[in-house]
Amino acid sequence: MEETPNRPNETPRDYKIMALLLQSHGIEDCDPSVINQLLEFSHRYTVDVLQDALVYAEHAKKSDIDLEDVRLAIQGRVNYSFTSPPEKEFLLELAEERNKHPLPLIPEKYGVRLPPEKYTLTG
Repeated sequence: MEETPNRPNETPRDYKIMALLLQSHGIEDCDPSVINQLLEFSHRYTVDVLQDALVYAEHAKKSDIDLEDVRLAIQGRVNYSFTSPPEKEFLLELAEERNKHPLPLIPEKYGVRLPPEKYTLTG
């Protein structure tokens, strides 16, 4: 991973941590803007979770946020924000159904097709 472009000796701690996380998942090299986007996403996600946890704590008439409020906020975010991809079997069935019908034949005329002359302004 590259250091920040302008100040190579003053790389922020969060930037280094995100780069290490990417390396632990096998990503050895990426554009520095990718790390910045991931940092921005993680910051926004954390702020949103903590704001939700604060709402839950206020609703429960508690003065402080506790672990259960944060867990509930995370669970609500996961159910609301993220979806898992469809199962492979479902996608295979869908592809099989779609591929039952052959593609239309390629017409002998090529190029831009214009509507019949009676439907054009020059007709």
